[in-house]
Amino acid sequence: MKTIEKYVFKSFLSSFVLAFLVLSFVLTIGLMVQIVSFILDGVSAALVCEFAAVSFPETMQWTIPLALLVSSVLVFSRLSADSEIAAMRACGVNLLTVMKWPVAFALACSLLGAWVNNEIVPRGHEVRRSLKSRVSVDTGLELLEPGLWIEDFPKVKLYFGAKEGNWLYDLVVMDYSDSRVDRMIRASKALVESVGRDIHLDLYGVTMDPIDADHPGMARAARYQHTLKDALEDSKYAKKGKDLRFFELVRKISTMHKLNERAAASADADAETTREDARKMKRNMKRARSKLKVELSKRFVFASAAICFVLIGIPLGIRSQRRESSIGMAISLAVALGYYMLVILMISLQKTYQIHPEILIWTPVAVSLCLAARFIAKNR
Repeated sequence: MKTIEKYVFKSFLSSFVLAFLVLSFVLTIGLMVQIVSFILDGVSAALVCEFAAVSFPETMQWTIPLALLVSSVLVFSRLSADSEIAAMRACGVNLLTVMKWPVAFALACSLLGAWVNNEIVPRGHEVRRSLKSRVSVDTGLELLEPGLWIEDFPKVKLYFGAKEGNWLYDLVVMDYSDSRVDRMIRASKALVESVGRDIHLDLYGVTMDPIDADHPGMARAARYQHTLKDALEDSKYAKKGKDLRFFELVRKISTMHKLNERAAASADADAETTREDARKMKRNMKRARSKLKVELSKRFVFASAAICFVLIGIPLGIRSQRRESSIGMAISLAVALGYYMLVILMISLQKTYQIHPEILIWTPVAVSLCLAARFIAKNR
């Protein structure tokens, strides 16, 4: 590494580390508050550590690209303002030569981001989805939000309007423990306790519909005690697309493609299936497969932000011609907002499925590379 390249890369790297630490601190404040609340609520240390281990690396998909963007703009803006870029050009040093090591570092960060997005982030989604069903009722109630249907417990769905300690108010219980009948139990308030793996409900102002499988009518009671058997056993749920790691997601896409082809062929061959029904079936299967493809592409698009931000940030920093850091921060903010807003816009198009959203989601990367090529050519 030549002296000039070493000088520029050293400045770039030190600026990146500082920006990364500041952004990491800002983005993890909410996470730290949540972890502290878990500890105060009595969640076991093992679950808290598991939650923290998968949650902290998730912030890297945002902090690394943004830190690279900020350091690119600020460092090269300072070099331009101090006429160091002009001096390099006068000495015959090409801009591409100066950019070589920052771009290589950004490429390595993109590869790291792709690994985080495909291995760590899905694990974080899975841990958070299963956390509520893996703690005791006493601590688990603190993790549940009122006003939402709670589906974290097997064979039962809960809804409550408010809570105070272990008291739940305006409670609705959908009990699916009996395969012969589904029961709906309403109560004005209920005291919740755990007995082993069971949840014990001491209900007040109760309405049950039906009473049980042998008595289909509705009943009311001033007080009623009900036990949900094995409600605290670890629930097994079908993973969503965002819970799947890279190879799991690729296998599911491949498997779904084969199954869809067989189902579509069967629908076409079935004399009882109308042409409209066959088209509807193919369209629904295409949508399901497209969602998984969009999820896979989204992970790499977010990882590609690191290299895109450096390629755009360096020429923009040179063109700013200012020493003030506020100008550099404004440019960084505009570039980051433009990139991620375009990603969100492309993701929203998957609802129509008239075009290929898994391809359109790469639009921010294509636009960034085109702009970078244009800006770099003007500053060489």
